[in-house]
Formats: sequence, C-alpha cells, structure tokens
Amino acid sequence: MNKAIKVSIVDDENDLRESIAAFVDAARGFRCISSYSSAEEALAHLPHDHPDVVLMDINLTGMSGIECVRQLKSHLGNTQIVMLTVFDDTNKIFSALAAGATGYLLKRSPPAKLLEAIREVHEGGSPMSALIARKVVQSLQTAPAPGAHDAELSPREREVVNGLAVGQAYKQIADHLGVSIHTVRNYIRRIYEKLHVQSRTEAVAKFLGLGR
Repeated sequence: MNKAIKVSIVDDENDLRESIAAFVDAARGFRCISSYSSAEEALAHLPHDHPDVVLMDINLTGMSGIECVRQLKSHLGNTQIVMLTVFDDTNKIFSALAAGATGYLLKRSPPAKLLEAIREVHEGGSPMSALIARKVVQSLQTAPAPGAHDAELSPREREVVNGLAVGQAYKQIADHLGVSIHTVRNYIRRIYEKLHVQSRTEAVAKFLGLGR
C-alpha cells in the first residue's frame, strides 16, 4: 500500500481549518499531520513536520501567506504548497506562484476537488481552479513581447512553459506535444538552464516577467 500523503494546513479561520483537517484526515490515502493559525506558527513548526503538501491561506493575520511561502521554500524545498484562498486577484495569483506555491485553489472549491488537488500536486502537477487557470492563460495571451530571458527559448520550449503555467503535469504536456515524458524532462532541464532557475514556479514567474 502506498504511504499516505502528509498534509499540513495554515489558515486563521479556525472552523474552516478544523473542517479541512478532519476531512483530509478521514480520506483514504491522506493524513493531516498538523494545522496552524498563523504564518509565524507555521514557520516555527513546519520544518520539523516535513509535510508532503501544505494548504496555505493568503490573508493571514500578521505575516501574509505569500511571504510565509517565500520563507518556507528555503527550508522545505521538496514540500509542495497550494494556496487555498478567497482571492482570485491576478496579482496575488502570480505573487504566490513567484514565491514558490505550486497550485492555487479557491476556498469555495468542492472537498473532492481539494483532495484531487493534493494528490495532483504531490504527483508533480500544479492544480488550479478553472477560474484561476483562465486568468493565467489570459495573462499569457496578453503578455508583452518576449524579453531578454524568454527570447532564448525555442517555440517548443515556450509551449512547455505554457503547459507548466496552466498547471499541467509532465504527462499532460507530453501527450499534448506528442512526445515522451523523457523528452519533456529534457525540455524542462534546458529551460531551467536558459532561464537560470531551479523550479517550475521560478521558470513560469521569469517567463511572465515576474522574476525577483
């Protein structure tokens, strides 16, 4: 039997946090190992919890969820973080992704969608609510002409980055392009080298002109 996916939750709405924790913990293949009401608590404890996936609210009391993600990524490089929020503001979406989040779901997403997203991000995808994905696509379509960073990417490499930006897993990108997952991984390795980044979120952020 596969190991349960270990999940931690950071949200300052106590009832919602406890409800999500109970739902996740009761689902087969998932285990809620910790939950915190503030970014400060999360930063103090999550590096010791070693969760596979963190569900992170943006509008926390005190330090924001986005800043919490930015700081956590230096301590939890292998942990995937999904923003779970009421905000569908484009700037917040891209700020969260640039900080290191790997997915972005609205809090009104159905519980089954939440479990699906946790599994998807754990398996290498970047889950997003349909509305969020549409905003990402619209931003890509209206982005200014390529700058110095992404001008070096080939048309096929740009297709791969577009796939990453809308949350596709490697297999989905491979199927869309009609190539193997191994070929997609080679494309991504070259993209990382050209953009001087080390993760898919950094690659997307730099491609969209959001690099820090």
